[in-house]
Amino acid sequence: MLDLKITGGSVVDGTGAPARRADVAVRDGRIVAVGDVSEPATRTIDATGLVVAPGFIDIHTHYDAQAFWDTTLSPSPLHGVTTVMAGNCGFTIAPLVGVDGGPVRADDADYLMRMLARVEGMPLESLQQGVPWNWSTSAEYFDLLDGTLMPNIGLMVGHSALRRVVMHEAANEREATADEIEQMKTLLRAGLAAGGMGFSSTWSPSHNDHTGRPVPSRCSRADELIALCSVVGEFPGTQLEFIPDVGEFSDDTFRLMGRMSAAANRPLNWNLLQVYAQNWDLVQHQLAGFEIAAAEGGRVLALTLPDTFRLRLNFTSGFILDILRGWDQLMALPLDEKVRQLRDPTVRAEWNRLAQSTDGAQRAIANWGSYRLLETFSDTWKPYEGRIIGDIARKLDRDPWDLLCDIVLADDLRTVIANQDRGQDDATWRRRVEVWRDHRAIVGASDAGAHLDMIDSFSFSTTLLARAVREHGLMELEEAVHHLTGAPAELYGLHDRGRVAVGMCADVQVFDPATIGPGPVSMKFDLPGGSGRVYGEAEGVHHVVVNGVPCVEHGELLAARPGRLLRSGTDTHTVPVR
Repeated sequence: MLDLKITGGSVVDGTGAPARRADVAVRDGRIVAVGDVSEPATRTIDATGLVVAPGFIDIHTHYDAQAFWDTTLSPSPLHGVTTVMAGNCGFTIAPLVGVDGGPVRADDADYLMRMLARVEGMPLESLQQGVPWNWSTSAEYFDLLDGTLMPNIGLMVGHSALRRVVMHEAANEREATADEIEQMKTLLRAGLAAGGMGFSSTWSPSHNDHTGRPVPSRCSRADELIALCSVVGEFPGTQLEFIPDVGEFSDDTFRLMGRMSAAANRPLNWNLLQVYAQNWDLVQHQLAGFEIAAAEGGRVLALTLPDTFRLRLNFTSGFILDILRGWDQLMALPLDEKVRQLRDPTVRAEWNRLAQSTDGAQRAIANWGSYRLLETFSDTWKPYEGRIIGDIARKLDRDPWDLLCDIVLADDLRTVIANQDRGQDDATWRRRVEVWRDHRAIVGASDAGAHLDMIDSFSFSTTLLARAVREHGLMELEEAVHHLTGAPAELYGLHDRGRVAVGMCADVQVFDPATIGPGPVSMKFDLPGGSGRVYGEAEGVHHVVVNGVPCVEHGELLAARPGRLLRSGTDTHTVPVR
């Protein structure tokens, strides 16, 4: 007797091969047959007229904390995702103690919590109320999550956490000594030995902590990064993830990533390559870094989001706004002090002067007139909701910056502004497909679980199928599914996932190719402490199965929690660079 049988569907197996009509049989969490299956099953799903595909794999999430208060890791499974990788950008919440062990230092745990709230947009009250903070080591943290979740999860070991528990308050004040680097290497080894999927870090100027200072990893030198990457090479089935900068990278940046990859003998994916028809020269420059890194002995891939990275910005958290010159300190101010300063015309003007003095492409962040007033909470400005700030300013004969400040003050800083989505034209989608097909890039970058009030990129998988395949007709369904399943599985060495084939783990979904896509997006106030998040379900995803167990049916999350904690070397094989 089979546990599960999916009958009558069109199997798109994740390899890019043509679809074929076949049944899929599951027993003990694995696929045991693909073809004509007559054996009876405890549960049968009729997939007639639908597609049967591997579950999608999301290699860039920040579900590290949400895993405690939302064991479904929603909304990812609703979009067909059955495996996620978390702990990216160096922002992990383990380990909490240094090499000497002993009790957790309250100030270190508190720092990591507040840093995570700041850089990844998770409400502090949710982290305080929804996370137990009752582990010491990475191994203990991993064990707490194992067997509790709906999808599978792999967890990186993060640089900022290592630095903080070794260097404490000095972690974001100075370079590490040789002894401190050795202590970090010891902690990294322990995390990888416990099954950590690899090492992650950031040098991005957008990553500032709750005090306005650079996060700990940004204070590291290249030799520290190289030393830690060398530890990754000691463990099978591991990976590297890094954010080196924002905007156009220098050749030295690509050389550094090449050296990091070579030291580990593992691929490194960097975040984030955004693709538009209008920035094609920049895209080509960023992709060309692959060859510069290869000359250093590394393999460095651009992680690209298959959609527009739509940003909902606000002056409460100030994330992204703090890239502007001097605004890292301004956005770290207490809310009442921000309000006081914005009410002062002289100080308000100085804020804008600083913003407009920002160098390079980042200066565009301060183009206040280009933003859409996405959400306002005052009766005065509610009639203007949905309109462009510049258009409102012209109508009222106002300066866009002064107008925005008045709106923000009326909302007690809760105003939400959004960049305009200029990435839905056919030319941009053609360029995106071209990048997906490039050996120097990999699809991903959802950032799911982070920036909860700011982004909706958790729907990247259903968006790709809806836009590139169905609406624009730029790619066959089989190839698109491969980019979401087989390709990330190959990069991360997930030997049992990413394909519908005999012997593979039964991470499978059933969807309607005529309707699959992202659903409407709205705020959902379901976080610990009552905070809200941007949330959206999917259209056309009928069934999602994880390790042979049904988890989603017609848009409903079920009670099962069959996900596994994926451990390097056990659930992955090594993907070497040389």
